[in-house]
Amino acid sequence: MSLLSIRGISKVFPGGTVAVDDFSLDVASGELVCLLGPSGSGKSTVLRMIGGFERPTAGVVSIDDEEVTHVPPNRRPTGMVFQSHALWTHMNVYKNLAFGLRLRGLPANEIRDKVEAVLELVGLAGYGRRMTNQLSGGQQQRVALARSLVLEPKILLLDEPFASLDQHLRERLREEVRDIQQRLKITTLFVTHGQDEALSMADRIVVMRNGRTEQADRPEVIYRDPQTPFVAGFIGTMNFVEGVVEKGRFMHDNLSVPVPVSDGRATLAIRPEALGLIACDPGPATVHRVTDFGTHGLVDLQLADGTRLKAMVPEPDHFGAGQSVDLRPRAFALFRDDRQLYRTSADA
Repeated sequence: MSLLSIRGISKVFPGGTVAVDDFSLDVASGELVCLLGPSGSGKSTVLRMIGGFERPTAGVVSIDDEEVTHVPPNRRPTGMVFQSHALWTHMNVYKNLAFGLRLRGLPANEIRDKVEAVLELVGLAGYGRRMTNQLSGGQQQRVALARSLVLEPKILLLDEPFASLDQHLRERLREEVRDIQQRLKITTLFVTHGQDEALSMADRIVVMRNGRTEQADRPEVIYRDPQTPFVAGFIGTMNFVEGVVEKGRFMHDNLSVPVPVSDGRATLAIRPEALGLIACDPGPATVHRVTDFGTHGLVDLQLADGTRLKAMVPEPDHFGAGQSVDLRPRAFALFRDDRQLYRTSADA
């Protein structure tokens, strides 16, 4: 197991484009950390600088207290899995996996043992003679993962490896990768723009925005206690209502909740599962649409000023389009000037 330390790395491309701005992070031995953010947030650039495929403009990258900032990729104790798989199509699976081991000068019998073991690990035992273009997308991604793991890296780097796969295959593979990572206890950094992947796989999530860390914490904390409106809106579904605080209450038309903050403009944020509905005529909101997902229903609502909200309900057949309802927030957060002012929870 190995420790990854990143201190103040930045990347400025020719022309002055700042991709990463003073980014720091420690990843503990055996930990899986997800870098999560929209396109252009700098997450893949961070990963490429750790792997040696981009040179930082400033900052230091260390693995087990040894600086590797300017060490070329082939000499770093890292293994990287790309979104595109990057497999050699003129080689079969065995040769793809054995290539790096041959460069290290390992004897043929040791190479064979390592390749067979890693193919077993990723669920592809017996696939060594297959050509890579004869494999499905999911199998190709397993081979790409195996090619990195066979070199026994200290740090595993995954750059949106499931982005090109369909939803069901993505879900299955991320469970398999998480199982393998925990079994090997390998320190892993995983880049994704998919919140579901981050929430289901990560020990910690680092939400990135404009090349910087917006918030870093455990998945449940990121979801339940977002520190900025950006994090609140990027992780999961969030309802935002603009209003004003006066005399200890946030108010927007007929929606009002007590908040112990100073007067002024503010933004109320409520998760759909924390927004209760009660039939009420007249009420501050009108049902626009109801979607029944079997396990729950999602009610689309509209306030008088056109603000749209969503509420998760256990019995969707109790609501219908055009119905007037009252809103009962069970938990919410309040934001002002791009930071959280106050938060309550459903069990408070």
